[in-house]
Amino acid sequence: MTAPAPGTDGPSIRPHTAQHYSVAPPPVSPEGYVAPGMPGAPVAGFDPVEPTPRTTPRHRTALAVSLALLAMLLGGLAYGSAPLRAADSLGWLAIAPAGLVALPLGRLGGQGRLLPPLGALLAAGALLLGQLIEHLRRVHADGPAPGGLLHDTVTAWRADLRPLDAAFYAIALIGGFLLTRRSATRS
Repeated sequence: MTAPAPGTDGPSIRPHTAQHYSVAPPPVSPEGYVAPGMPGAPVAGFDPVEPTPRTTPRHRTALAVSLALLAMLLGGLAYGSAPLRAADSLGWLAIAPAGLVALPLGRLGGQGRLLPPLGALLAAGALLLGQLIEHLRRVHADGPAPGGLLHDTVTAWRADLRPLDAAFYAIALIGGFLLTRRSATRS
């Protein structure tokens, strides 16, 4: 089989040859276009390129630490304000202040190296504050103290320490550390 010659039985299947012009064809560009780097009048309707939005999250460490301190105070206040009859079974809720502290640290602070240890310390601080508030309520309910309210509160707290409290502090420390690390935004 041979290929048909152009114009005999239909169009040829051979590729077209290059067309030669004696004059360059008109450019296929919009009106007023000036090639980059070429001198000329500014292009009509030029819109400047807008900056690309930030793809990495912005970490607000100072805000995260201040909100974590506020969460520590609120968690300690809530922990210490529980009814006195439920105080013995309340120790296992040491993970709740740790979660309250870890959420703003991780979400707003990001993956900073110092934030998980800070979360652990603030969670343990919330637990300590809660226990002190609980003992303050007990001392205040007993009546006026001869040695001062704060002194009697710390004395009552020391006298009430049990070995199980060490487990509660360990729960708060480990929970604060791990929850802060896990709640950090991944980027």
